[in-house]
Amino acid sequence: MLSIIQAAGWPIWPLIACSVLALALILERFAALRTARVAPAKLLDEAITVSSSTVPGPDVVGQLAQNSALGEVLASGLRALQQNPKCSEADLRASMEGAGRSVAHRLEKYLSALATIASAAPLLGLLGTVIGMIEIFGSQSSGAVGTGNPALLAHGISVALYNTAFGLIVAIPSLIFWRYFRARVDAYLLTLELSAEQFVRHLLRMQK
Repeated sequence: MLSIIQAAGWPIWPLIACSVLALALILERFAALRTARVAPAKLLDEAITVSSSTVPGPDVVGQLAQNSALGEVLASGLRALQQNPKCSEADLRASMEGAGRSVAHRLEKYLSALATIASAAPLLGLLGTVIGMIEIFGSQSSGAVGTGNPALLAHGISVALYNTAFGLIVAIPSLIFWRYFRARVDAYLLTLELSAEQFVRHLLRMQK
């Protein structure tokens, strides 16, 4: 591996940095976008059960908010009723929508960085290719064709090919995981929206 890095020359170092950053972002998003941390399956039913007769106390609402992203959205509706038991439907929805936007922002965290790496890695590989081509032409003497340094010519070719390949090696997985996480976040946001709507109707029925 070290020999490949040495053969590819200095243009490969930005690509190595991108690969390390992309791997770190992918691992972080896998940990952050687990279902248990975003939208546990039975959390909505449990929240409805707990608040079926009256608004639960601050401790229960606090535990709900810390449970997951969905719990934070549901807890915002309960807090709105704690502050004003007669709050209007518009105020209740506004409170939960605000919490939902905050949660959505956290779910989409680092996705733009991963997309940037997927877009930039091929360009960095292309930059290495261009630099390799420059070295190839620079290895040719100003005299007749064929009088260039073969070692410099081979080095320029290796720089061009290694950087092109490594740029694609970094870009392709980054793009795949970005699309995967993007689809996963969209599915979570839909689940949060539907759950919040159901919980709002529950809270409105409880007010009557």
